[in-house]
Amino acid sequence: MRGVVMHAPGDVRVEDRPDARIEEPTDAVIRVTQACICGSDLWPYRGLEPVKDAPMGHEYVGVVEQIGDAVTQVKVGDLVVGSFVASDNTCPICRAGYQSRCVHQVMMGVIGTQAEHARIPLADGTLVPVPGTPTEAQARSLLAASDVLGTGWFAAVAAEAGPGKTVAVVGDGAVGLCGILAAKQLGADRIIAMSRHADRQALARTFGATDIVEERGEAGIARVKELTDGLGAHSTVEAVGNQLSMDQAIGVTRPGGHVGFVGVSHDVQLQGENLFFSSVHLHGGPAPVRRFLPDLIDLIMTDKIDPGVVFDLTLPLDRAAEGYRAMDERRATKVLLTI
Repeated sequence: MRGVVMHAPGDVRVEDRPDARIEEPTDAVIRVTQACICGSDLWPYRGLEPVKDAPMGHEYVGVVEQIGDAVTQVKVGDLVVGSFVASDNTCPICRAGYQSRCVHQVMMGVIGTQAEHARIPLADGTLVPVPGTPTEAQARSLLAASDVLGTGWFAAVAAEAGPGKTVAVVGDGAVGLCGILAAKQLGADRIIAMSRHADRQALARTFGATDIVEERGEAGIARVKELTDGLGAHSTVEAVGNQLSMDQAIGVTRPGGHVGFVGVSHDVQLQGENLFFSSVHLHGGPAPVRRFLPDLIDLIMTDKIDPGVVFDLTLPLDRAAEGYRAMDERRATKVLLTI
């Protein structure tokens, strides 16, 4: 089968890979219908994470073609969406709502879903069948649900966004934009998007942002404080994962407020004294997308939300390297790969 392999930073190729096959009785094999490139894929692409000959991709929508002997909840022919973490959905951690930290977790990035087919471990706990036949727009949104929508949703939930709350969102990539959409759906009164890019600002407003703050660092913190009577936001989504974004997220949050952090952390350090006197709640990590998938699929299939508009460049799988370049150069927010 054809699939994307990153051989070294900046070296992405589409080439023949071993065919996906059932390895455990709990596996399924899907024909991938859509995949995409994640902002987190850019960390190794830019040389900020080690990489050598790695299959790529962890977001996917597909049709089940084979199932293992122990699989009972999905069947051949089902159109399915799954999380970027395979989970059994039955262990104590899963039952508590943190499937991304399942005691039997398998990171889908190790398997690689930017490919014609993919093996899905723990299929019964990982895959959620889609009712009916999606439209083209719904299909794009279902792909977003596999990671960026579910991650943005978790960030907003972790930040306790809701009625009566002002929400600040640090990061205007696909996850941050989906965090805005989630905050709006959760009933937030005011949503402050921290963004410097006109196209992303426009999409942020479409998703529900009421204010745009272009400043960063101390200036950005001061501007959010100015917009909130000197207090700061009740809820903050951190969707980048570096020191500046974390400092900014904590800085724009009022005492007693909540920060939901989902940006993959890279060299982030928290100063104990600053954290102590900020009096903010921190909660985040790898998003338990599986927790939210049934509700997100319903919202998408009933046309209540349209997160698929975050995909602003669509390419065939064989042109994946072009997609990586476009995202690295900020010519695209998120690239969809057709199979």
